[in-house]
Amino acid sequence: MRKRTADGGPERLVALADGVFAIAITLLVLDLTMEPGLSDEQFHEALRELLPNLGAYAISLVVLAGFWRDHRMLFNSVRQVDSQVITLTLLGLGLAALVPFPTVLVSEYARESISVVVYSAVVAALGAVHLALLLLISRRPWLRNEEEQRGDVTISALDMGLTVAVFVVTIPLALVIGSSAMWWWLVLIPVKVWLGKRAEEAR
Repeated sequence: MRKRTADGGPERLVALADGVFAIAITLLVLDLTMEPGLSDEQFHEALRELLPNLGAYAISLVVLAGFWRDHRMLFNSVRQVDSQVITLTLLGLGLAALVPFPTVLVSEYARESISVVVYSAVVAALGAVHLALLLLISRRPWLRNEEEQRGDVTISALDMGLTVAVFVVTIPLALVIGSSAMWWWLVLIPVKVWLGKRAEEAR
């Protein structure tokens, strides 16, 4: 029988996660710059060139905000953490901190399919870590304050699993049709709206 051990409360881990997500979101903005002293024509040209950066920023902001929300949800009922929870959390934070890099690739080299592949791989990996963390915590009741509702866990797992699936599918799509594969990500909007309604009904 597995020995039930814990390594303390989750407060410091949650605080670390908040800080990493905040820094990662801040780093996204650093790529949004305009040179001073431009003429009217140069200003409009520079603004047009900045639009892909703004688009990539918006996408990554939504992605990181969603994962930060998921991370807070994961630790809502956690009173103790163990070494595996800490390891998975640190792995996820490392991937979250990496998101600004593929964001630059997508904004500056969107026509290169490898940019979309790298971005999708990082987001899919981050989603997979969060899904693993959810399943790990749900199967260790001694780490939680109270029993979680099975319906909430199922819906959350389905939400995370679909996010991973969409970004994984994007990888071969990008290799076949190039950067247009990013439009596939829009399928997550109605799916997440529907899952949100299901979660509300379950509660």
